[in-house]
Amino acid sequence: MEKKGVLIPMLLALIAASIYWWILSSKESELSKAYEVGQVLVAKYDLPARTILKEDLVEIVGMPRKYMEKDVYEIRNPSDIKLVVNLVSAIRIPKGNQVTQSALLALSPEAGLSVKVPPGFRGAILPVENELLKLVKPGDRVDILVTFEAVMGDNRKERVTATILQNVLVLGVGTNLGQGLNMDAAKQKAAAEAAAQAFSDKGVLSLSLNPIEAQYLALSQKNGDVNVVVRGLGDIEVHFMEIASFKKLIK
Repeated sequence: MEKKGVLIPMLLALIAASIYWWILSSKESELSKAYEVGQVLVAKYDLPARTILKEDLVEIVGMPRKYMEKDVYEIRNPSDIKLVVNLVSAIRIPKGNQVTQSALLALSPEAGLSVKVPPGFRGAILPVENELLKLVKPGDRVDILVTFEAVMGDNRKERVTATILQNVLVLGVGTNLGQGLNMDAAKQKAAAEAAAQAFSDKGVLSLSLNPIEAQYLALSQKNGDVNVVVRGLGDIEVHFMEIASFKKLIK
């Protein structure tokens, strides 16, 4: 009986010690994990809202996990920094602040065309045939032609075609602003756009024009038929272009 009376308290003490040790170990593990240092992305400069992120606008810093935002971009290898390239800041991100997933948008119509327009230029929208949209990509260069009825020297009217703009940068094709989708996402987007275009013969190209060029494009759309021709990759030269007419062609 005496042995039993001694054994039970010893057993209870052992259980209590085991529980205490387990709790202590868990707390120590949590504390250790909280102060474990991870690598995160922060803004290298003040980033205004609707800034397109590039690698040189962010930097990697070490930070205890305790202070990491829940949706921060954690960097486990150097290539992870590319995860934010071509994303757009939805809000202002001050210098040194963590770059979080909730603070960024995909480069899409939701972010707006203005994020793609170079300084000093304008974003112009040009309706084009759907068949052309399938062959043009953001970043391509195009020339703009207009066909109109010109009054010749003898007051005779003649239909002619003139190249009015050369080496124009394409900012977007439909809703594709060059956001760099993966293969599955690109297929889904293409299918959605194809379904939308089934109800229309035309889509839109978003073009980068200086203010004078934008005026001439608007005037041409009101007074003639506007066409687009695509340049080869790397061709950015501007040439003198003679106005084309059937009279000259026949001669």
